[in-house]
Amino acid sequence: MADEYAQVIATFSRRMQLRLSSGEEVTARIKGKRLKAVCGDQVEAEPIAQESDWLITRVLDRETALTRPNLRGQAEVLAANFDLLVAVAAPQPPPDWFIVDRYLAAAENLGIAAMVVYNKTDLTDPSSEKADLEDYSRIGYVAIRCSAASGEGMPEVQAAIDSHTAIIVGQSGVGKSSMINQLMGGEEQLTAAISAKTGEGKHTTVNSVMLELPNGGKVIDSPGVRDFAPALGSAPDVIRGFREVDEFGHQCRFANCQHLREPGCAVKRAVDEGPISPRRYESYRRLLNLTSKLDARS
Repeated sequence: MADEYAQVIATFSRRMQLRLSSGEEVTARIKGKRLKAVCGDQVEAEPIAQESDWLITRVLDRETALTRPNLRGQAEVLAANFDLLVAVAAPQPPPDWFIVDRYLAAAENLGIAAMVVYNKTDLTDPSSEKADLEDYSRIGYVAIRCSAASGEGMPEVQAAIDSHTAIIVGQSGVGKSSMINQLMGGEEQLTAAISAKTGEGKHTTVNSVMLELPNGGKVIDSPGVRDFAPALGSAPDVIRGFREVDEFGHQCRFANCQHLREPGCAVKRAVDEGPISPRRYESYRRLLNLTSKLDARS
């Protein structure tokens, strides 16, 4: 029998759950030790004779991949083939907008859509962080205030995710899991969905899972995805990651301007005159400095 195309929809222990092109869901093992597959991967697989398991024989090229360095400094893939990044902040813990900007810069370099969600609005004044969210709206990002606890704003989050395969990221404690619970229709529905993926009961340890939201869209969820810290490899990556810096940078006097102290810098002028948020520009400077330090060590 010829190999079938399938998608990895959950990983747990040393096995995986696949959705075949027919829509059937099966458990699978992976061929050999060198082949690596993650949630979201498109793969080729074949049934194993006289077994219920399938065998993954090939991982197809990824359209997008979320990576982080492992303990050996090599890139470890966490999730694949998603097209929306949801960066979450909240009043508790205090929002770190630099981290949010790093997430958005990573999305820009991946060439995918991104949005900002300010969760736990039930704990803060409605005007809190309004200026920061307006900074994002002004440059074209969807920015939504919500409360996963009360449900306020969650329909807007759901509508923004609809038709996408999303990853939800942010600092620990901002309520990412609570948001996913709400999007799934409650903790019981979420637990049932994960249990169905494993086929082995709710106590099976799931490393990552692709959740189909009841009202449309999908979310790839795992601890590694939720809490990853994106790193950018070069100054051009950082510039590309800040869409307003990239836009005004084309008007600079020098083609290789890094928008720091160079004469005739259109980006610095835009910061002084208002089109570019000073806070966003400071994030740009910090990330450029961080990238330069990492590059010097390598």
